[in-house]
Amino acid sequence: MSVVIGIDVGGSTTKIVGYTDGGKLVSMLKVEAADPLTSAYGALGKFINENGLALSDVAQIILTGVGSSLFKKDIYGIPTSSVDEFEAIGSGGLALSGKKEGLIVSMGTGTAFVRAGKDGIRHIGGSGVGGGTVLGLCEKLCGATSFKTIAEMAEGGQLDRVDLNICDISKGVISTLTPDTTASNFGKMEDGVSPQDLTVGVLNMVFQTIGMMAVFACRNDAVKDVVLTGTLTQVPFAKRVFQALHKMHGVNFIIPPNAIYATATGAALSYLYKHGKLNVG
Repeated sequence: MSVVIGIDVGGSTTKIVGYTDGGKLVSMLKVEAADPLTSAYGALGKFINENGLALSDVAQIILTGVGSSLFKKDIYGIPTSSVDEFEAIGSGGLALSGKKEGLIVSMGTGTAFVRAGKDGIRHIGGSGVGGGTVLGLCEKLCGATSFKTIAEMAEGGQLDRVDLNICDISKGVISTLTPDTTASNFGKMEDGVSPQDLTVGVLNMVFQTIGMMAVFACRNDAVKDVVLTGTLTQVPFAKRVFQALHKMHGVNFIIPPNAIYATATGAALSYLYKHGKLNVG
């Protein structure tokens, strides 16, 4: 079996996706390590071992992500190349969602917004608000140092003890806004707020910021499908925020299966597309 591998090399987490040269998915996995090089080599070794492969079974490795520039030569003698991260985000987001067009939002350490479709793939902007924001604020405010802990703490948090809502400042009816619409993130902050309350407040602020940036981007475009990818898609609270934004603004927020592997998927598929291994049409 000949395998093409896409590797999304992050600062400490690496995602890896493998396809046969006929386009059949082999598997997906991630590895965390202290530095990108260790993480990437560890991910490749784990992938080969778990799938019963030999190095000779790997026909091509395609790197992408912030850590990909650290690799100056072929990995273990396997032909190795790189692809632009935004191209990988766009093609991976479309592939996992089954959409032909859309705004792909990669929620990693920061957030990237990529327009992908029949006219190609282009990066339209980004924000420093993302997973790094969540981890940094939650560590200082709540003592949480992992997304798993943050997600668990948020389940027990009360958002109305932290955020100021429309109903807190107006008793009248505002035609375009529901009473529970956020008027100010962290604008309420009742006495005795718990770490759980603060955690859910951080998540709400980050997801609302990302979601509204996507809404504004869609208003300048005919596209209404927003494909959410990246590590933050694993936080259950995200669905609640994006569902509320969908009801308010009519934009379709989609979290596809295996959304955290979108960029690695796009890296592998970029090679398969370009080399005629898959039917692009």
